[in-house]
Amino acid sequence: MASFKFNIEKAKAAILFITQEIGHSDMLKIFKILYFAEQKHLAKYGSLILADRYIAMKNGPVPSNIYDYFKGLRDGNFRFPNAEIFYKAFEVYDYHMIKGLEAPDMDCLSKSDVICIQDSIRENRVLDFNQLSEKSHDSAWAKADKDNEIDYFDIAMAGGANEEMMKYINECFEYSNVTIA
Repeated sequence: MASFKFNIEKAKAAILFITQEIGHSDMLKIFKILYFAEQKHLAKYGSLILADRYIAMKNGPVPSNIYDYFKGLRDGNFRFPNAEIFYKAFEVYDYHMIKGLEAPDMDCLSKSDVICIQDSIRENRVLDFNQLSEKSHDSAWAKADKDNEIDYFDIAMAGGANEEMMKYINECFEYSNVTIA
């Protein structure tokens, strides 16, 4: 398994896929759908979808890089690497609402990525802000220091990874000398 590095093209495809499925949405809903998809993927397949760092914020886990890109788009701060790739694909309005402006490049997502994202959409699309926030206050979020990174092993455990899968994840991460950037 190769080292994990945040991939803006893959993140863009995943978020466009979500907005294609649920329509315009607020950032929190998109972030929680991504978090629960990542959790499912770790627990079931032992690997990451986005390799973004999830931060334990007040309303639950937030994907750090993705949040920074959306804040940059919203605030007109285009200082991020490959920002134009991301910014052309989305509109932020009413401060926190996201609208996808193009179709997702499904070649960026594996079959297992799509399955986990679809499952997360199905389970979370009808939940409101408070329900999503409460649901995401899981054991991984609770274990992390607030406003700091949530450990991927804790995310996998909160997602129901069994002992065998946890060993597999540990071996893969050690083999890869993983650093989430």
